[in-house]
Amino acid sequence: MADAAYDSSEAKWYVVHTYSGYENKVKDTIEKYVENHQMGDLISEVLIPTEDIVEKNGDVEKVKKSKLFPGYVILKMIMNAETWYVVRNTRGVTGFVGPASKPVPLTAEEMERMGVAVTRKADVKFKVGDEVNVIAGPMEGFSGKVTAIDTDRHKVHVSVSMFNRSTPAELDLSQVEAVEY
Repeated sequence: MADAAYDSSEAKWYVVHTYSGYENKVKDTIEKYVENHQMGDLISEVLIPTEDIVEKNGDVEKVKKSKLFPGYVILKMIMNAETWYVVRNTRGVTGFVGPASKPVPLTAEEMERMGVAVTRKADVKFKVGDEVNVIAGPMEGFSGKVTAIDTDRHKVHVSVSMFNRSTPAELDLSQVEAVEY
């Protein structure tokens, strides 16, 4: 377990190579380990970039998630001996991406090209108490009031009005936009 307090702004994005088909298992295993050992300040996010593909069968449309990079998992973490050991020794992980398997952090441009939104504090165009429209996801088309913003996790908490009831929702920052008056 981590002894010292770490600044989450020091965390960088790294790519881990996995056995094909083990991406979800690796993600779940690392997330459970981080939770059980209170390492959330060291490994803050584990992602598998996906895209939605619409499959049509007659009149029926089915949305299926497809991995953009099969065999790879992306982690936002503070690299040290402990985190390297945890990730590298996770079942299904074959190593970090980099020369001689030495972890090399991704740049913001590389993250964008990989389809992962990198949101900086300056990119958020609303604040707590503002009205926002949900522009993507299952609540698309609804609006609500921002109750909290977590730029480190790229999340926004919104109180959405659904069926005349206030429903709390945690959404990605990319799923909402400020209401323009």
